[in-house]
Order: sequence, then C-alpha cells, then structure tokens
Amino acid sequence: MRDTVRQWTTEAQHLVVLTGAGMSAESGVPTFRDAMTGLWARFKPEELATEQAFRADPQRVWDWYVSRREAVALVEPNAGHRALAAFQSRYPGRLTLITQNVDGLHQRAGSVPTIALHGALAEDRWLDAPRACCTADSIKAGRPPRCGVCGNLRRPSVVWFGESLPSAALDAAENAVQQCDLMLVVGTSGAVYPAAGLVLSAHQLGARVVMINPEVTELDIVADACLREPAARCLPSLLSV
Repeated sequence: MRDTVRQWTTEAQHLVVLTGAGMSAESGVPTFRDAMTGLWARFKPEELATEQAFRADPQRVWDWYVSRREAVALVEPNAGHRALAAFQSRYPGRLTLITQNVDGLHQRAGSVPTIALHGALAEDRWLDAPRACCTADSIKAGRPPRCGVCGNLRRPSVVWFGESLPSAALDAAENAVQQCDLMLVVGTSGAVYPAAGLVLSAHQLGARVVMINPEVTELDIVADACLREPAARCLPSLLSV
C-alpha cells in the first residue's frame, strides 16, 4: 500500500499534510496530558490551559508553560519533520503544511510557511486588547511579564480550551483543503475539531485521504488508505519524489 500512496504523492498537484501530537511524540515531546508530571501531576490540563485559570493564578499557569517550553527545547525535529521541509524546498507551493502542534518543530526543521492552527508555544501575546502603552519596550519581566505602564499581562500565544482558532490560520487551512487532491493526516487521532473537520472536507471534495498513524483513528472511515507506521519512518519514503 505504501507504494500506491507514494505514487499518489508523485501525481498530486496540491498536497495538504495535517499533523498532530503523534508527530511530535516521535521526537520525544510529551503529549499535552503526558506533560502533567512532577510538580504538575496533581493538575488536569483543563485546569491550567484556560483563560479563567490564567486570570485566577497567572504565575502558576505561566510557570507550567515555561516548563513545557523547556521540555520542547531539549528535543529535535525527527526524520518526518525534515522530509516535509525538504519536499517543500524542492517543490515550492506544492505542499501546504497544517499542524495542530504548538512546539515549533516543523518550523525548526525548515517548513516555512507552516499553518499553526493552535498557535505557537514559544511566542507570547497580550492577554487583554493592547492599549497604546502596550509595546515591546514597555514589557516588564515577571512571571508572567506585563506592561510596565498599565499592567496588561503577557500570555502564551496558544489556543486555550474555550477559545476559537486564529481566523487567519483556519481560513488558510480551509482554502488549502479546497484546492488539494491528496491529504496526508499524520499522527492525529481525529478527535479534535475543527482540525478533524478539515479531513472530512477534503474527503467530501473528492481528495484522496491517507492516514499515517500506528494506531486506529476516528477518521480511518473516510481514508482511501491507512499506513500503520510512525511518521519518522513513513514520510521520508513517501516524499522522496
């Protein structure tokens, strides 16, 4: 089946790749729930990854995200990340990469642009709508940093529970899906929407859908092929065209 999918990849005019937590787990990045270890083991992710939790205890939530950033800094992109970046470099504009991951490993591997549906762990933004005083020069160090003039807090630039995806990223992803003739869905369970909805849209629009995951997923039912392999082993072979 892999040879058939490789042929589809060779023939595809516009390829979309959607990646999820399994892709990063192959590099050693703890999944969202696996990150709740050590001092954080007594919490559930849902107790920290919300605006309400941040407003109630900014330092606690900030420190948890600092610990996640430190964990990500210790790992490197894997062969799957590098294969995607190399394909984009060889065929500019032919592959659109959409990720649910916030760790930046695709970007570090050289995938530019990458549509990051859930934001970027390494970046911050203002908690409340910035005032004129909220500039880069006004940021005062702290846990979390804040505007030294009005006190507006800086927060991780990720999508928390209860928040909408960034409209620009979602629009770009939907536009790419409308144009694709092949979609590779890598390392995602298919349980998180609206990302999973992109796969359903691709299927409904007539694109071939290929699931790349060692485990069964909720989206296998719409797949034209399922490759039960890890991304770091599968993608270098599929994308070496």
